Amino acid sequence: MMSKPIPQVKSQPPKKTRSQEILSTVPFQNGFHFYTALGKYIGITANSLSEFAEKLQTIPVESIVFHFQRDDYQKWIQKVLGDEELANRLDQLKQWPAYSSDENLRKELVKTVQKRIRELKPTP
Repeated sequence: MMSKPIPQVKSQPPKKTRSQEILSTVPFQNGFHFYTALGKYIGITANSLSEFAEKLQTIPVESIVFHFQRDDYQKWIQKVLGDEELANRLDQLKQWPAYSSDENLRKELVKTVQKRIRELKPTP
């Protein structure tokens, strides 16, 4: 009686957790490209949520306001990174009373994104 060959099972890389997916780096074409107006790319792109938080601190404030008014941040975070929670939190910033300055808007955006990154990072 002949024995059947044992099927070879290819090992799969470990599946990424939802948090790892949100925090991962995306290809350049899927990154967040900062503009100050339609057609005015400022040459800065964020390819991950942590890069996004970093760039928000230094890009021209005109770019912050331009994208915030168009909901561009929420769309990218939801559609590309898949973080519905953070997109909703940024959306709620629109409910906030009028900002005393565009720099305050920058600070709130950075604070909100950095808080979410801390929540998603695995604790050792």
